[in-house]
Amino acid sequence: MGNTELQYQPFLFCAIMMAMTNNEELLRMALVGYQTEAEKIDAKIAGIEAKLGGGASKAATTNTPPKRRRRKMSTAVRKRMAAAQKARWAAFHKQQGGSKTAAKKAPAKAAPAKRKLSPEAKKKLAANLAKARAARAEKKSAGEVVPF
Repeated sequence: MGNTELQYQPFLFCAIMMAMTNNEELLRMALVGYQTEAEKIDAKIAGIEAKLGGGASKAATTNTPPKRRRRKMSTAVRKRMAAAQKARWAAFHKQQGGSKTAAKKAPAKAAPAKRKLSPEAKKKLAANLAKARAARAEKKSAGEVVPF
């Protein structure tokens, strides 16, 4: 076969182009067919909804759940609920053995006393600090780089 496979062959090019054109035409025809089927299905759905009495709920056809309405409570009901909750709260705290005010009145624990350094320890720390400062000053005067 050799080198002829890689050369331009006009009849093969034309066949490929015709196949691509036929594919596009085939896809367009398929699209038109599916659209007409979808219209027929929509018409059947509308007929069934009409038979069900004014149409099915939109929730059946869509994916979103219907919004729930909040129940309106009267002022009297809210007051009764508040009173019942206060009674439950009082009973719970009575069972626990006290109220919030009793817990607040309990004496707080005293903080532990701070430890103090002895005068000898203070002198020792001061001497170490003076020694470190002198060493740092000496390094600085010698031209060394000193951190801090």
